[in-house]
Formats: sequence, structure tokens, C-alpha cells
Amino acid sequence: MEDFNRTAPESLLVVAAHPDDIEFCVSGTVMQWIERGTRVTYCIVTDGGAGGYDEALPRQAMADLRRAEQVHSAKLSGVADVRFLGYPDSFVEPSVELRRDLCRVIREVRPQRAIIPSPEINWARVADLHPDHRAVGDACLRAVYPEARNPFAHAELLKEEGLEPWIVHELWLMTGPTPNQYVDVTSVFDRKVEALRIHTSQTAHFDDLAGLLRTWLGEHATAGGLPPGRMAEAFQIVHID
Repeated sequence: MEDFNRTAPESLLVVAAHPDDIEFCVSGTVMQWIERGTRVTYCIVTDGGAGGYDEALPRQAMADLRRAEQVHSAKLSGVADVRFLGYPDSFVEPSVELRRDLCRVIREVRPQRAIIPSPEINWARVADLHPDHRAVGDACLRAVYPEARNPFAHAELLKEEGLEPWIVHELWLMTGPTPNQYVDVTSVFDRKVEALRIHTSQTAHFDDLAGLLRTWLGEHATAGGLPPGRMAEAFQIVHID
């Protein structure tokens, strides 16, 4: 494992398909980087309207509720800049339009590092994955390389909006099949659970949310060689020159 104290970036962009994806997968790492001074932006691609368990609730009401939950949860984690692209939940494709919108956010935020969903299928946890995650990961990867750095890709971003190209040098992939970095999040575990519980529309049905996370994060910690009783989030780090 790398020295975690050396890995906190100055600026970070976290892209996720749905509200609550970040809290489930990476919020413990983000909280610790914020404590070390990292400036963080969340970008949520879909409106979350296909989520939840209340069939009586109109889908637009669900989307509005999930947006509010995400803003509140991000604030608890220390993130004030939360952006929503508003794509329909469950129908995401790595389209030119989505890649352009992601390029816009990258050029506005100018992050040193980005956390994105893996575009690969993790067959060991396929029941936990959603096609939107992989589509968003694919679109993010294309946006980061080569489109956000290329002044001739989505030329209107530069010509009409004045957004200069930007190079993201490092990607941290979440939920992928081949993690190579495990971050100990034991010290912020309670805050992570609290941030996730704010997503009431998605988590209220869990009898033991903390226990579920403890088991999952404990498996990551074991895979990362951490001592018994520790909890970790898992990533695949990809360096881009």
C-alpha cells in the first residue's frame, strides 16, 4: 500500500452514476482527503428517478428527493460543490453529449485526480453493479483521455464557453475487478455510515446498514493486507501521462 498521507490531491473530481454511489463506495477516502485540504467536486450523472422502493411516489418526486439527499450527504462529508447532469436513471449510454458534459465539468473543475466508476464488469460482484455505472465509467474515461485535454474535441467548449483544455493525470477507479490500492477508512467509518443513511430513499430498508458496510469494507481490508478489524475502500489507480 502507498503512504496515504502523500496521496491527497489538491483538487479532486468524483463522478458517479447515481446519488448514493459515492457514499457506498468512496466517501471514507474522500473525507480523509478533505481533512488534508483537498478541494472536492461531486458530479452525479443521472437524476436517480428509477431508484427507491416506494411505488406510490412519482418518479420526478423521487428524483427531487434523491438530489436533496445527495446535497445533504455531501455536506456532511465536507463537499459543497455538487453538480447534477440530469440524465435519465437506468438509460445512460457513453454518448457524445454525455462526454461533452463531462468534459465541461473537468475543464471547469480542473482536478488533479478523478474518481470514476470502472467501465469493466466485476464478475465477483455483478449483482451490486448497474449498467449505468459502466456506461458512466466508459464516458468518463473517454472524457478524461483524450477529449478534455484536446482543444479540438467538443470545440464549442473552448470557442463558445472559454473552457481551456485540462489534463487529468490520475484516475482512481471504483467497483472494478482489479483493485491495486486499498485505503483504510476505519477512522471515518461512523461518518461514512451516517452520510449513507441520509439517502433514506435507498437505505431505509436495510436492517443493518452498518453491518453490511463493515463486512464489505472488511473484505477490502483483508485483500489489502490490513490488520484484522480494519476497514478499507478499494480502487484501481491508473496513471495518465
